[in-house]
Amino acid sequence: MLVKAFHSPRRQKGVSLLEVLIAVLVLGFGLLGFALMQTMSVRFVQSSNYRTQATNLAYDLIEQMRSNRFQSSWYSSASFAPGSKTVQNVCAPGAGAIALADKVTLWQCQVVRALGSDAGAEVTVAGGEASVAITWGDQRWDPQNPDQTTTFALETEL
Repeated sequence: MLVKAFHSPRRQKGVSLLEVLIAVLVLGFGLLGFALMQTMSVRFVQSSNYRTQATNLAYDLIEQMRSNRFQSSWYSSASFAPGSKTVQNVCAPGAGAIALADKVTLWQCQVVRALGSDAGAEVTVAGGEASVAITWGDQRWDPQNPDQTTTFALETEL
């Protein structure tokens, strides 16, 4: 016995339109979630880049102190308050021998250029131990507290 299913073309017209509307709605929510995830990712990558720059700059100054241990206490002059330095046009050493004060100025310029005008540093050298703390504004983490700062500190023996 052969049974034939009877489907009226008139009953099927609205069903496919409803399926398309639901699919577009689900796709819209998925794309909205993806866009939110992408913007959060960009924020975290930028903040991570600042932290990496601060780490590299702190290690750079520590290595300069290690290479010049007998005058390492002079590097305490590398400290500066947040927002007190301005970016120079070029943060590059001159040709020939560079004086210690020029090295400190160059390092300060690199800190401000890499971390922004609200960056600061505190450098202490005492008893063969050196400490470098770099502070910068990282407003990406907490939009309700835009003045929040982040600090990377490094302590070592020379």
